[in-house]
Amino acid sequence: MGLTSHKVLALAVLLAVALFLGTVLLWPRLARRSWRSVSGRVALLLATQLMLFCAVGLGVNRSFGFYASWDDLLGREQGEGVVTDQAGAAGAARTVHAVSAGGLTAPPGARPDTLGRIEKIEVVGRDTRIASSAYVYLPPEYFQQRYAARHFPAAVVLTGYPGTAEALYKGLRYPQTAYRLAAAHRMRPMILVMLRPTVAPPRDTECVDVPGGPRTETFFARDLPEAVAARYRTEKQWGIVGDSTGGYCALKLAMHHPDVYRAGAGLSAYYRAALDPTTGDLFHGDQELRNRADLLWSLDRLPPPDTSLLVTTSRQGEYNYPDTMAFLGKVKPPARVASIVLDSGGHNFNTWRREIPATLRWMSARLSE
Repeated sequence: MGLTSHKVLALAVLLAVALFLGTVLLWPRLARRSWRSVSGRVALLLATQLMLFCAVGLGVNRSFGFYASWDDLLGREQGEGVVTDQAGAAGAARTVHAVSAGGLTAPPGARPDTLGRIEKIEVVGRDTRIASSAYVYLPPEYFQQRYAARHFPAAVVLTGYPGTAEALYKGLRYPQTAYRLAAAHRMRPMILVMLRPTVAPPRDTECVDVPGGPRTETFFARDLPEAVAARYRTEKQWGIVGDSTGGYCALKLAMHHPDVYRAGAGLSAYYRAALDPTTGDLFHGDQELRNRADLLWSLDRLPPPDTSLLVTTSRQGEYNYPDTMAFLGKVKPPARVASIVLDSGGHNFNTWRREIPATLRWMSARLSE
């Protein structure tokens, strides 16, 4: 029985109820002070609470899709994603297979020209005055003498909401994956600019230029690339990738600003700006602004952007599967779209780690065109 099946949830609830009733019925028999009676009471209480915890956890998981299968929950689902270019009716789909991602360690005293370096910077937007910290991964080639005059492709990497930028290199291991892929000549050495989309914490602005501020979209489309390019040797056009809220932001920024972002990848992205207590009023009654933040609406009614897009989902475990299929069907030239569709994978780090190697290879190829 699958982790998200009705049978598993029903069984857990029935066992929790049975243990509760058993505790009530057996408690008088276990009321003595002998060690057996005390042990029996402790065992019944622990078993009842554990099963209640399992039932609640299974229910929450079914509602939010954190894990899609037992292997996903236990971290045993390791098959990586495959990028599929969505060709037109006359063309055949191409696939780019993902590769394994290994570890990247930097022992004390290691030279950056051997393993690269992660630097923490503070960005203050020239136009928006938004301030945000970011971590910049510089590949080892950046420090090597033979590449001293070379500019490197760059990609913004965004977390979900609320998220922490540290999770991008500690949990999702973007720099480690990029290092291994470049060392194996499966992608170009790339600069990664890692930060969270939450530039006005604790508010989730959904990367929207909110009337009256903050102007989050302008920060990511103009201020951030300009500030990083002024400090590092980056190429003119960038890529952008993110998961969940960060994935929505990545797709939107690539669609709205193809002159800046040549490629955008959304891992487990959604396609309309969320509106809830964490976002507040993002549009202040401006229907045009609200429509523009709806990517499916934009694909139907606005000129298609000249950019490359990648979306990911899974047939089992991801809530965004129907909208992702709709998104793929709406993209028209000159926009180009590709997908990673897993058989199973929830809305969690384990799933995204399976998709990141293929995503970075795809991003590298698009920024090389």
